[in-house]
Amino acid sequence: MSKRDYYDILGVAKGASAEEIKKAYRKLAIKYHPDKNPDDKSAEEKFKEAAEAYEVLSTPEKKQRYDQFGHAGVGGAAGGGYGGGGMNMEDIFSQFGDIFGGGGSPFDSFFGGGQSRSGGRRVVKGSNLRIKVKLTLEEIANGAEKKIKVNKQITCKTCDGTGAKDKSSVSTCSTCGGSGAVRRVTNTILGQMQTTATCPTCHGSGQQITAKCNACHGEGTVRGEETITINIPAGVSDGMQLSMAGKGNAAPNGGIAGDLIILIEELPHHTLKREGNNIVYDLHLSIVDAALGASIEVPTIDGKAKIKIDPGTQSGKLLRLKGKGIPEINSYHKGDQIIHVNIWTPKVLNADERAILEKLRESPNFKPQPGKNEKSFFDKMKEYFE
Repeated sequence: MSKRDYYDILGVAKGASAEEIKKAYRKLAIKYHPDKNPDDKSAEEKFKEAAEAYEVLSTPEKKQRYDQFGHAGVGGAAGGGYGGGGMNMEDIFSQFGDIFGGGGSPFDSFFGGGQSRSGGRRVVKGSNLRIKVKLTLEEIANGAEKKIKVNKQITCKTCDGTGAKDKSSVSTCSTCGGSGAVRRVTNTILGQMQTTATCPTCHGSGQQITAKCNACHGEGTVRGEETITINIPAGVSDGMQLSMAGKGNAAPNGGIAGDLIILIEELPHHTLKREGNNIVYDLHLSIVDAALGASIEVPTIDGKAKIKIDPGTQSGKLLRLKGKGIPEINSYHKGDQIIHVNIWTPKVLNADERAILEKLRESPNFKPQPGKNEKSFFDKMKEYFE
C-alpha cells in the first residue's frame, strides 16, 4: 500500500510556509490525540500519520529531499524504518515541546491532567549519524543491499540502558512522582493558569538513580560497533540522502535513538556515462563497418547487447536501446541507453591498404556528401533529451 502525500495529510499546499505546516499539524494533533479518542484505532493511525508528515516537512533537509524524490527521498521506498515511518508514540510526543510550547501532551494543560501515552516524561533523542555509501552504476540501476559496520553509541548491555547498577538502584522521582514533569499554577488577571515544565530533579526521566552502572557510568550508552543492513532502492543519484530512523546514536537513559543519514556517492563507470536516467555510450566504428553495416556488441548495465549497424551509418548518429537506462525512483519507468556513433580512422596503413584507399579516393561514393540540413551532435542530443 503506497503512502499518502505528506502535504495532503496536513492539508497544506506544497509551497506552505513553516508556520502554516506547524499550524496544520497542531490542529490535527489536537483532533486525533489518543487522550481525546480513547481506544479509537482509526484516530490513533491518523495521529501517527500526521506526526510522520510533520516530522519530515518541518525539517528543511528532509523536506528538500521529499520535494525532490518523494517518499524514497526520506527512505519511504526501501528497507523499512526510513524517514518518519519509524516513529513511535514516544517519538511523536517528543515533538510537542516545539508545537505546544514545552509541556508534553497539550491535554495536560487543556484538561487539567491525565498523562500522555509517553507517560508525560521527557524523551531524549540520540544524535544523528552520517555515513557515505559508494555505489556502482549497476547497483544504482538494480538497487543494492549493503551491510555497513558503524561505530557509534549503543545501549549499554550491562544495565539495558537504564544507567543504574541494578533494579534496586532505580526509584521513582520524589519531585514529580514519576511523571517527568511538574505543574505550576500562576495567578493572573484572567484567573489561575496552569503550566507544565520538565522536572528539574530527574530532567524528565521520571526516575532517580542511587547507584550508577559501572560499565556506562550512569549514561545508559557505551561506544560500540553495530552492523546495519541498508536496502538502497534502485534509481538513487549521486548526492542523494536517505535516512534510517532509530539507527543513529543511542540516547542516554533509554531514550529514542537518533537517525542514520546515508549519503549516496556514485562511482564512475569505465565505459558508460549517466545522463539523468539515461545511459550514454560512445561507440567507435571502423570506416568499413560504417560503410558496409555490421552486427556489434555493446556494453549495457545489464550485460552485453547486440545492435545492428545499417550500411552507410554516419558519424554522430544516435541509436537508442529503449528501457536500458536507470529506473526512475518510485516508478516503473526506466530511461534509455543512447549510443553515440563515432567513425574511427586508422592512423597507420600498410602499402596494400594505402593502395586500396587511393583507388577509393576517386570513387564518387567516397566523396563527402553532407546533407543540406544535417544537424550537429549537440543539437541532436538537445532535441532527444528535451
